Amino acid sequence: MVAFIDAVAEGQEFLRSDWPLHITLVRFDVRNDGDAARIAALAELPARQALGTVLAIGADDRFGRQGSVPVSLVGADPSLQALHETLVQAVEQVSGRVASPHHTRQNFRPHVSHRGDRRLNPGDAVVLDQISLVDMAPDGNRTIRRILELWELRR
Repeated sequence: MVAFIDAVAEGQEFLRSDWPLHITLVRFDVRNDGDAARIAALAELPARQALGTVLAIGADDRFGRQGSVPVSLVGADPSLQALHETLVQAVEQVSGRVASPHHTRQNFRPHVSHRGDRRLNPGDAVVLDQISLVDMAPDGNRTIRRILELWELRR
């Protein structure tokens, strides 16, 4: 589950190496498509409630192995934190596996990874206007990603 910064469309596919700018809300695995559909159903209301939240972009940092991934931190926001925690609960409710449990709940550090020269800058503000469920291996292909569900702020 992610909140996209770049505009995307439901059903859109992209390479694993070419993600649109986004905030990861929770990384998880499920056993089958039925479990993914159940999580999407559980996520819909909290996702829609979070749409429109304005987030402040904070300082730059580096994540990953030996600090190899440059990121822009997202300022603490109670709505974003509540959405994250609700999504973690939804994954657990359907017996999904959170991929990085040490980066959840009180250890959630929302951020936007830089993609070459595509990045956010300290002081930027972004509106949470697209929240999505992304298939990390559609049809078993781990080199692409597919947007399965997309909840959008109506303009």
